[in-house]
Amino acid sequence: MSGERLIYLPLGGAGEIGMNAYVYGYGKPGQERLIVVDLGVTFPDMDTTPGVDLILPDISWLEARKDRIDAIFVTHAHEDHVGAVGHFWKRLGVTIHARKFTAAIARHKLDEHGAPDSILNVVEPWPAVVEAGPFKVGFVPISHSIPESSGLVIDSPEGRVLHSGDFKVDHTPVVGEPFNPDLWAEVSKGGVKALVCDSTNVFSPLPGRSEATLAPEIEKLIAAQPGMVVATTFASNVARLKTIAIAADRAGRTVCLLGRAMRRMVETATECGLLHGFPKTVGPEEAASIPREKLLLLVTGSQGERRAASAQLAQGSYLGLKLQEGDSFLFSSRTIPGNERGVIKIMNQLSEKGVDVIEDTHGLFHVSGHANRPDLQLLHDIVRPQFLVPMHGEHRHLREHVKLGLERGLPGIVAVNGMMLDLSGNAPKVAEYIDTGRSYLDGSVMIGAMDGIVRDRIRMALNGHVTVTMIIDENDEPLGDPWCEVMGLPEKGRSKAPLVETLESDLAAFVNKAGRRMLRDEDKLDRELKRIARSTTQAETGKKPEVNVVVSRLS
Repeated sequence: MSGERLIYLPLGGAGEIGMNAYVYGYGKPGQERLIVVDLGVTFPDMDTTPGVDLILPDISWLEARKDRIDAIFVTHAHEDHVGAVGHFWKRLGVTIHARKFTAAIARHKLDEHGAPDSILNVVEPWPAVVEAGPFKVGFVPISHSIPESSGLVIDSPEGRVLHSGDFKVDHTPVVGEPFNPDLWAEVSKGGVKALVCDSTNVFSPLPGRSEATLAPEIEKLIAAQPGMVVATTFASNVARLKTIAIAADRAGRTVCLLGRAMRRMVETATECGLLHGFPKTVGPEEAASIPREKLLLLVTGSQGERRAASAQLAQGSYLGLKLQEGDSFLFSSRTIPGNERGVIKIMNQLSEKGVDVIEDTHGLFHVSGHANRPDLQLLHDIVRPQFLVPMHGEHRHLREHVKLGLERGLPGIVAVNGMMLDLSGNAPKVAEYIDTGRSYLDGSVMIGAMDGIVRDRIRMALNGHVTVTMIIDENDEPLGDPWCEVMGLPEKGRSKAPLVETLESDLAAFVNKAGRRMLRDEDKLDRELKRIARSTTQAETGKKPEVNVVVSRLS
């Protein structure tokens, strides 16, 4: 035995959907050369991460070993796979490899963070390979809901691993490459140690449908609408944008793209030679002069994002364009779990305007970008790996995917974020556990999930805030009574007296009885003033607020 091993370590994306970051390594334990597959983000919500802009994987483990990282590979241009490259390139300092379209999207993110051109390398698809330390890595085209998605062939001295990336089985994807079973059979021919595989739709029992199947229904729908039509979908789903735009064109409607992300995706796909036959579009100024029944708006915000075009239109107007009774709004998308509240709010706001909201309740206007249960089984059968390692899914998806493999005798293992697997030999085993978590982009600052900042913000939101201020003179005597400011609390409590007056009265009673020893002891005084403020507020309002104490001493 050489004493070297092949490892797999998910830092994000295993046990959750989003924030994908996977590490492969080869070498002696603790000395492995490393490669990273994907650096993605996930998105915050007001309930658990108020005020946060983005959630990113915690790369502390990687950063501590940056001298051993040989490359980063990005499978495709969805935010949950490429969204963190701009934030992390400087901390990791290695070349990022991606295919042309993904690289173009990544370039925008890197430019925003001042990255040099040399940090990004555009790679041709298989059979081209990139040598990175002990690894040879190739991009194998696979169909998904964004152009130029790829799985990865990862060759090491310990054997070949296939990392599926996000995929679906689609032979007519409208934009991008179709699923090619012969190509996947070819890269599997010499034997595959592990298939690390997308698990998102493992609970969907029917075979997935092609993107091309949507065109007739979307065309029929748009042609039948009397007023202006607005359609929203994922901005990255270039094929869907094309399907909707062509349907509008055939119905005699002019297309207007609204939302920076949507315009960027269409422009980038066109520049990369992936998008052909997209109808001519107009800007919002020209759109405003076109008769409503001759106009279709393609807009961002299918997931209820508060600042996107959909939300702005639902609230009133966007760039001078307004919705009115008789217009129609199509959601050509699936609502990602967790986003339901925002989407339903927009739908109700649209309904209040007399707009007809059309959802995809029967699968007529949306198909998933991920492989369903039979499609996963198809890839298992083509690749025939020694074992299966599910990824890209919540724990229940990973566990069900292992069960799916076992139905045809394919062994597998559930590996969640932080669980390092040793893939050497004939069966995977857990090598060690790594502390993993998430980091938050909060405004312009990166903070740790355990820093307490978001926790404090949630506490203030739930319980309100009290600031207690008092002055102590040169003789350690209080100069007047303490005074209070409250935020996020009722003006009056149970006693019907103003809350501030009740607080100040109780605090004054304590201060006037306190001896000099108490007034000299900064920590003890701080604790007592906080205790009284919380106790009084709880008695008056039922809330136990966050309390800040400011004691000024005259010298």
